[in-house]
Amino acid sequence: MVDELEEQLLTAADESVMPEGDESQPSQPQDHQSRSARKVKSLKNGIFRAASIQDKLLEKLLSQVIPAEDGHTQTPSIMGGDDPPGFAERPGFSIPLMSNNFRRFNARIGVVFKFQSRALKVLSWRKPAHTLSLLAVYTFVCLDPYLLFALPLAIAVFFIFVPSFITRHPAPSTSSDSDHQVRNLGYSPRGPPLAPARNFQPTKELSKDFFRNMGDLQNVMEDFSVVHDKVVTLIVPVTNFSDEALSSAIFVGLFAALVVMLISAHLIPWRYLMLVGGWGAILSAHPTINRLVAQATEQYLHHNPTLSSPTDPHPVKIPTVDIPALLSKEIILDSAPETREVEIFELQRLSHYPGGEWEPWVFSPSPYDPLSAQRISGQRPQGTRFFEDVQPPEGWEWSEKKWGLDLWSREWVEERIITGVEIETEGERWVYDIASSSEKSAGGGGGMGTIGEESEKEPVRSGNQATPMRQNGGMSWEEGEEGMGRRGEWRRRRWVRMVRRKNVTG
Repeated sequence: MVDELEEQLLTAADESVMPEGDESQPSQPQDHQSRSARKVKSLKNGIFRAASIQDKLLEKLLSQVIPAEDGHTQTPSIMGGDDPPGFAERPGFSIPLMSNNFRRFNARIGVVFKFQSRALKVLSWRKPAHTLSLLAVYTFVCLDPYLLFALPLAIAVFFIFVPSFITRHPAPSTSSDSDHQVRNLGYSPRGPPLAPARNFQPTKELSKDFFRNMGDLQNVMEDFSVVHDKVVTLIVPVTNFSDEALSSAIFVGLFAALVVMLISAHLIPWRYLMLVGGWGAILSAHPTINRLVAQATEQYLHHNPTLSSPTDPHPVKIPTVDIPALLSKEIILDSAPETREVEIFELQRLSHYPGGEWEPWVFSPSPYDPLSAQRISGQRPQGTRFFEDVQPPEGWEWSEKKWGLDLWSREWVEERIITGVEIETEGERWVYDIASSSEKSAGGGGGMGTIGEESEKEPVRSGNQATPMRQNGGMSWEEGEEGMGRRGEWRRRRWVRMVRRKNVTG
């Protein structure tokens, strides 16, 4: 496949350098400009043909490296699962499509860079009259904020419609040939249009403006990257609680400022603050003020003999504040990690061999009681066979060395509202299944009691309240000694252990 693409690329390159028409049989002489134009057109066609072949080659190579997901080439949605109709069918990544979109974008982005250039000229006092006009408009908006809604209308009238009208009805020419005829006529908008309407066309590819836009776009990308890195370097470390004392102090300060602003925001003269702040920001960009600030900085900070002279017997000490020490003293952090209790259930199963011994089965996070979802669906209990394989939850670590047996078996049975079990309140604290009628008639379970013995006893449900074990065909839990009734094939007991949060630094 790659060899075929290389052959196509070479063929396209050969065709691109060939001029259009048959040069071996010249029909008639042509002028130099026509030949140059045809060569330029042929060269452009050849460049674009070669570029298209290269794009296809790279697209096929990338399709092998980045396969399409789920059998389609659509890109993952940036808005979640429910996309508007306009975003439902958007093409995936494609080098030819991206190249075409970039050329179209670069041919049309020039107006943004022109606006940026003019705005910088106004703010940098290149034309003081324009900057003072901006400050006048800003002053009116600050003193009467309702004028802000009229500002877009004024921009549309004076910066869009008026220049467009003047383009259609230009002033009379003042050339040297007709200077004596039109100098005193003045400008008159009356009469039919004298010039075509102004129209904006995309910049032609491979033109001077096209490459100028590419250079401006390159610089904007660099500026964005620098600003992004500066923001990440300055803002993120003090807001992501990597230094908990500093982030906590800033959080407390912001919360206090929020409370103060909610109470007294209406008392602050926002109009005058915005007016003074805007004037100060624009005046700080004036060349004279920049020069004065630079001279003052150089004089009082870099070359101050009082501060920098090592032989001065009475040097001036600038007071400093040790912010880390102050924060460590004032901000008290809870260094003790959070602790929790985790549980694991030791499950044992009664063997079907003669004698009916209990066999260790699994350590499970679920008690696997008779009415549990796993038990009803016929699934096997999930867990590990050895105590040493039990791991703490993710993000936690053991705070105790050993597991402890939960001696209050009755409490965790009541908390889970488990029925159909028999509880040991002494000894090893096992919680046994109570064999159903089908298991008893089949002789399974291997319990110590008999059916007759079970029918003569009433299990205690809770406290001093005695209730029958069977109600409407169901079973409750029993509390008693060994051999009260015929037991099922499962028993379990609860082990507990303390865990604490892991400390993650950085």
